[in-house]
This record gives sequence, C-alpha cells and structure tokens, in this order.
Amino acid sequence: MSTAVPEVTFDAFDPSNRADPYPAYRRVRDEAALFPYELGDVPVTLVTRYEECATILTSPLWGHGYAAGISPFRDTTAAIPGSFVRMDPPEHARYRKLVAKAFTPRMIGELAPVAGQVVNDLVDKAVARGEFDVLEDLAVPLAVAMIPVRLLGADPADGARFREWQLAIARGSDPDSLLDDAAVEARGAAAMACMGHFAELIARKKHTPTTDLLSELVAAAEDGEMLTEPEVIGIALLLLVAGMETSINLIGNGMLALLRNPDQWQLLREQPELVGPALDEMLRYDGPTQFTIRVALADNEVGGREFRRGDGVVVLTGSAGRDDRAFPDADTFDVTRYAGSRPARKHLGFSLGIHYCVGAPLARIEAEAAVRTLLERAPELRLGAGTVEYRPSQIHRGLMSLPVTM
Repeated sequence: MSTAVPEVTFDAFDPSNRADPYPAYRRVRDEAALFPYELGDVPVTLVTRYEECATILTSPLWGHGYAAGISPFRDTTAAIPGSFVRMDPPEHARYRKLVAKAFTPRMIGELAPVAGQVVNDLVDKAVARGEFDVLEDLAVPLAVAMIPVRLLGADPADGARFREWQLAIARGSDPDSLLDDAAVEARGAAAMACMGHFAELIARKKHTPTTDLLSELVAAAEDGEMLTEPEVIGIALLLLVAGMETSINLIGNGMLALLRNPDQWQLLREQPELVGPALDEMLRYDGPTQFTIRVALADNEVGGREFRRGDGVVVLTGSAGRDDRAFPDADTFDVTRYAGSRPARKHLGFSLGIHYCVGAPLARIEAEAAVRTLLERAPELRLGAGTVEYRPSQIHRGLMSLPVTM
C-alpha cells in the first residue's frame, strides 16, 4: 500500500500571508530544496534552503543573463543604464568600483557621527511627545538625510518627493507577474520623475560640485571614466531606492522583533555591546529583502539537480534565514546568536558574492544609531495599539507604520 503525500503549494506571495510568510516558506523548504514554480507564465525554481541559496549567490556560474539575452525574467530595471544590480561581470565590477568609493572605511567613519546626530535630533522630538512612529518619525527621515541628502547631495526640502518616488519604484521592483497595472504605471511615472530630478541636480553639480558621491560620479563622467550622464542617473536611482528601502525596513522590522520579544530588548538594555550582533540577527530573522533572482550562465548542478544555461531561479533568502539546517531554533529571535567567539553562519540579509549589498555598511550605521539611541533615550519603549500592517511589496519586506509609546 502507498501513502498519499499531500500536495504542497507555495503561497508566501499571497496577501493573506504578508504579515507572516515564514510558515509558507517552511512548508516548501521541508518539501524540497529546489521547488518548481510558475512565476506568471515563466517556469522557474524556488531555492528554499540555505546551502543551495548560498551556493547560487556565490557561484560565477549564476548571474542575471540580461546582456547575454538569456534571462527568462522581465525586469525593467535591467534596461536602466548604470543599474549594476542586474549586471554580470565584467560590466558589474566597473560600476560597483566607482560607487564603492562612498563606502570605504574612512567614508563610513565620517558618516557614523552624522547618523548619530540625525537620530538624536529626531528622538529629541519623539521623547517630547511621548509617542511616535518608528518609521515615519525616525527611519524614513534618517534614510532621507543619509541617502538623497548626504550621499547624493540633494536638497533636504525634496525629502518627501524622494520618499514617494522611492516607494513606487521599490514596489515596482517585484517581478511584473506579481504587480497589477496600477503598480506598473506608478513605477514608470516615479522613475521618469526621479530621473528628471537627478538630471537637473547633475546639471547643477557640473557647475558647483559638492562633497558627495553624485558630484564624484559627475566628475568621473566628465573625465571619460567609463560613465555617461544616463549611467550616473541610473546609479543614483539605484542607490536611492535600494539604499533607502533597505535601511528603513531594517530599522522597522528589527525594532518590531525587539519589541515583540521584550526579553531581548531587556538584554540589549543590560548589554548594549550586543547591538552589533543584534543587527545581524534582525537581518537573518526578518530581513528587508526576501528574495532575489538568478539565471544559470552555464550548465551546472546545484543540490543534485542539473540546470541548463538560461534557467531561472528565485533565491528565497527570507526562507534561507529560517532554515533549521543552518540556524538551530531558527524561528527564535536571539540577539546573542551572532555574538561571542562562535557566531552563527553568515546570513543572507545583504546577499552574498559579487552582488553583496554595496550599501550594507551605511545601512548598519543607520540601524545601529537608531537602536542604540532608543535604548538610551527610550528604554521603556512599548508597541502602540493597533494592527501591524505591511506594504504590498514581495521582494522588499517592510511595515506601513510602527507606532510606539514611552
């Protein structure tokens, strides 16, 4: 006699699972490391477990395949000049090297006190009120101050517009099959408006350069150092969207995890040296990015399965972070997991390999400044009333708001 095995369905992208997609990840992860899936009308493979995800992210046999014309994914960001997040070597390395100048240890060392001062000023206002929203009153204005204003040299008065554009483009970074017509239209309108704004900003910086990355990129373009003006605009757009979305959602998701686990908040109060390791646990436990896509650049084998050149996979980094095979008791939020002489395995919250998040050091600075300051200035912080709701994006996991009281 045979026992029927119930069919497992991947439904983590279903709106009903938006608040907590992790049980849905577990169901498919327990079923298979490599799970067949239809992304719209594109047959792909979901990569559900840590080992296979890490293998694909670090292997030169996997990339994006747009330049070679072999990607099965439709992604409008791949067509934007300078958008190196969807590029393969050697083009990827050329652009990333220029952008990485903004994230050297020296530059990050200079940005840390700036972030700390911005956070202090924002928390001053929050403490005076006794209640505030972690996103709208802290994470968002901090990201605006650090990315478009400090990094790209934009006018602080344009912060609200940058946030509006960034949200629409971030929502539109999901695969088109996961978007409705309104989201696609909003993405296009926001991208056009934002690129037009950057074109005006670049024109001003050609005449009056300032001490920011955008001025450096403009100078590099004028010197013929591999960049054209459309490429500079594309890089700025990428840094705006990816940089803001990652840092905002790291702070929001991380603070929610801490406040839902008051014993861990109390532990950080008693041992503030654990804040650094706690950020890694936040990225593992409920990361701001839930998946990425890759394409086989050559025939190869992963997890005992043969892939052909041009095959597409969805690397579920959100699922990998909850894989008990890599992280014992993975559904438990533990701020000591990455502390001590034997920390946990490297999480995939910032990806791995050549596409490891170039802005990761800045995102960590912003999140650490926020958490440390709240521990010091608002140690009795508690979740406010109401239901926690998430934005509709699937790649980017972030809250609509996070009201708290002191």
